[in-house]
Amino acid sequence: MLDVTVIEDPEAAAVSLDPIRARLLAELAAGPASAAMLAGKVGLPRQKVNYHLKALERHGLVELAGERRKGNVTERLMRATAASYVISPLALASVQPDPDRFRDQLSARWLLALGARLVRDVGSLITGAAKARKRLATYALDGEVRFASAAERAAFIEELTAGVSALIRKYDAPGAEGGRDHRIVVAVHPTLKPPSATPETTETPELNP
Repeated sequence: MLDVTVIEDPEAAAVSLDPIRARLLAELAAGPASAAMLAGKVGLPRQKVNYHLKALERHGLVELAGERRKGNVTERLMRATAASYVISPLALASVQPDPDRFRDQLSARWLLALGARLVRDVGSLITGAAKARKRLATYALDGEVRFASAAERAAFIEELTAGVSALIRKYDAPGAEGGRDHRIVVAVHPTLKPPSATPETTETPELNP
């Protein structure tokens, strides 16, 4: 089972978003189960569960994990193909975000468009690497920093921009024979606060303009 996989097909995305099928995916991500085992958990007849499982299997979201005999019946044990799923913007190809349409480094919506492109591109790269049975070389850095003031955040952004730009200038080799282009995405956004146990103290997440 994969840790995470990307859904690119629109029909597969629609199948995964159905509440019952999403519940079945969650159950099967926890471990293999038969339609009869799942029926009691989701409160549906076994035949109905089988119908949903076939739809999920048809789109590669679940797979056969094995079979077992139970009385005179052979049960199919199914499992999820991944522990979690991400829907690629390719599933909504005609309306997917295009970060090249406008560029505004201080826009949260442009950041969202960049994030969507990242999901789309990395998802396609993962699919291609899996078909070619090759390892995909990527790198990610994730961390948190608490700024004492808006001025310090602005200073951090300025230094970050200068540092990354200097590295790009240093290592960029447009004419290198056999080289390969790589995309660099750097994002800074406020950390979401966890929901408070008491409604009176719940705070609205800080948003960028």
